[in-house]
Amino acid sequence: MNKSRRFFLAGTGALALSAVAKAAMAQAQEQDFLSDVLSSPRRGNWDDTFDAQVSASGQQGKISTTQPIFSPQTIAYTQQAINDYRNLASQGGWPQVPATKKLQLGVDDPDVQVLRQRLIASGDLAREAGVSSAFDTYVDAALKRFQKRHGLPADGVTGKYTFAAMNISAQVRLGQLETNLVRLQSTTDLGQRYVLVNIPAAQIEAVDNGRVVLRHTAIVGKIDRQTPIVNSRINEIIINPYWNAPESIIRKDIIPLMRKNPNYLTDNNIHIIGPDGQEIPPTSIDWSTEDAARYRMRQDPGKINAMASIKINFPSPDGVYMHDTPSQSLFNKLMRFDSSGCVRVQNVRDLVTWILKNTPGWGRQQIEDAIKAGENHPIAVADPVPVHFLYISAWSTGPGVVQFRDDIYGRDGVDELQITSAL
Repeated sequence: MNKSRRFFLAGTGALALSAVAKAAMAQAQEQDFLSDVLSSPRRGNWDDTFDAQVSASGQQGKISTTQPIFSPQTIAYTQQAINDYRNLASQGGWPQVPATKKLQLGVDDPDVQVLRQRLIASGDLAREAGVSSAFDTYVDAALKRFQKRHGLPADGVTGKYTFAAMNISAQVRLGQLETNLVRLQSTTDLGQRYVLVNIPAAQIEAVDNGRVVLRHTAIVGKIDRQTPIVNSRINEIIINPYWNAPESIIRKDIIPLMRKNPNYLTDNNIHIIGPDGQEIPPTSIDWSTEDAARYRMRQDPGKINAMASIKINFPSPDGVYMHDTPSQSLFNKLMRFDSSGCVRVQNVRDLVTWILKNTPGWGRQQIEDAIKAGENHPIAVADPVPVHFLYISAWSTGPGVVQFRDDIYGRDGVDELQITSAL
């Protein structure tokens, strides 16, 4: 090998060794730099357990639970919530969040700082998350938790209903809890197996042996046609029911509809029945008056029947009942106060199967077959199930899990709590 080639190879090797040495030195310097950063006091509380701390302290209890609204545990947790809110109110409560912008994941805005303070005050966001102006995943999770506690869609966006619920003062919420604690405490033992309709929540619980086994979304009465308080027993299920229009619906709905469309009754399979049981032609009625309210109006069973496939009967001085509906899309509404007083039940066949579980010959398949047959079929419930329509707009089911709902009928005594009416 000639001298020049030996010099070239030696030089190349030296350069390679030098490069490796420099890379190793740079890596060591980088590690030292990272160690300095991680150990620096200026790093604050952003340690390796930050995520766990935020998750644990910002969400004290699960929102979903099988604990019934009416239970000794709920009363105890509601009493604790009252103590917590009393302390919170005495310290000034929480800040008002400006309801001027849509705040959501990814937004960076000074209003997010106020939102963080508000969510920290109510226990939805951990103090460790801080009060920066960034709407990050921690704020997103905290806002969704707040929305769930208030019966709102958990979309993580500050819409008008979220702002309205958020800006009710801690003092007013304290009063709402105290009012509802009295309702919880004054309700007698509901039994081991019962159906509960909570009117402000527009929700149904089927309770068995101290535990919620089914929950159903409901539609309850309008503000001017309120669902009444009920304590009764479900004694009958009617498959493919006839619908007899209440006099109030004849006056408020059917007569005005007939004035607009003379074929309304015929189009909807509704018959006018006279005192002698004979059918009366709609053309014989003077619809410019309220004379029609003297008659009975009955709708045939079928898909367009106002009760659809099922009616749940029980003795009631107000003549109310629970039922299916052909208008399933209404269950997707945020404020489900659309009925004339009766209660519409989403997935009603699941509830009826549970009600009839001790009634021989009426399992789920038999119920489905009877509906499909299309014939009117009343079923006596072998063991009548207690049913209660009650009014609870604030309660707690666990540490830090305080539920609030719109005081739709204004029974809590504070106008501010009637969010639906205000918006």
